[in-house]
Amino acid sequence: MYKTQSRRDLPLEFQAHTPILRPSIHARRANLTVKFQDLYGFTVEGNVDDVNILNEVREKVRQQGRVWWALEASKGANWYLQTQDLQALKSSQIFSALGNAITLKKLIRKGIPPVLRPKVWFSLSGAAKKKSTVPESYYDDLSKAVEGKVTPATHQIDHDLNRTFPGHPWLDTPEGHATLKRVLVAYSFRDSDVGYCQGLNYVAALLLLVMKTEEDAFWMLAVLLENVLVRDCYNTNLSGCHVEQRVFKDLLVKKCPRIAAHLEDLEFDVSLVATEWFLCLFSKSLPSETTLRVWDVLFYEGAKVLFHVALAIFKMKEEELLTANHVGEVINILQKTTHDLFDPDELLTVAFDKIGSMTTTTISKQRKKQEPAVMAELDQRLRRLNSLQEDYN
Repeated sequence: MYKTQSRRDLPLEFQAHTPILRPSIHARRANLTVKFQDLYGFTVEGNVDDVNILNEVREKVRQQGRVWWALEASKGANWYLQTQDLQALKSSQIFSALGNAITLKKLIRKGIPPVLRPKVWFSLSGAAKKKSTVPESYYDDLSKAVEGKVTPATHQIDHDLNRTFPGHPWLDTPEGHATLKRVLVAYSFRDSDVGYCQGLNYVAALLLLVMKTEEDAFWMLAVLLENVLVRDCYNTNLSGCHVEQRVFKDLLVKKCPRIAAHLEDLEFDVSLVATEWFLCLFSKSLPSETTLRVWDVLFYEGAKVLFHVALAIFKMKEEELLTANHVGEVINILQKTTHDLFDPDELLTVAFDKIGSMTTTTISKQRKKQEPAVMAELDQRLRRLNSLQEDYN
């Protein structure tokens, strides 16, 4: 029997002290490429400069941890929950809650300490509230009820397990595969409109490494798909994702006009790279510690964060991209950039300070503007496919 509430000893993640990475003396002297394990157990390739950046980032994380613990001591363990429902507070409490909200936003953008991340995510994302609306045994009952059932979704999940972060010391094991499968299969039955879409395996896997139980990972996946992200991102025709790509292209023209014009001259479609970013929430592209810093903000501020980060990646390499002469060169620049982004502070500073503000309302309007064209295009594509099938039959 499996235990949905079991607490696993995941690599390094919940240790009180973040390890300092020390490349060998030969690597230091020759500045060779070195391999090392990051905070969540992933093997990363980089040079000595990358190791130094990670050490500096982890020292900042330790300092941030002291700030969080001080606030917990002075304001109470769940002080940040006051920021969620101002209408329920007395007038005398509102000013304090607003101050907490401003403090919290700044803190989250600087990073949630890994040891607090499961608790803070679960509370602020709405996952705890969502879980509270169903019986305590919901996940356990659902997992047992669907165990052994075969659907197109379960078939695809089985196919993708071995391809989900291969080589990871826990995810790429029979136990890791079984745990990931239970979470994905359970959600595929919870929401049959989504079922399962490739990309969710990477998202769920990373959630498992952060949350302490697979049940909490399940609820984080649920709140992500049902409340945080735009609906229909992971449905059969990926209509929501297509809309997001159209919105992103419009934003790139507005926020990075020189890059957008140059890429148009090269006939480069940004969805060649951005589709994976949006479907996998950067989990396949950025180093895991950077990805989770992005997710810190995503679970608090919403899906607009994905646009901020995607635009920042282009903005950070603006001059280099402007010298690119063909599509392959653009892809190589962007892939190398994301692979080497070990400093989340640099990325998030560009994303929020240099890209400029984008309100949720503005993005929602742009989505509504793009939806008719996307749906018409998908409908035309479906009719064409049906016509080809009729001709074939």
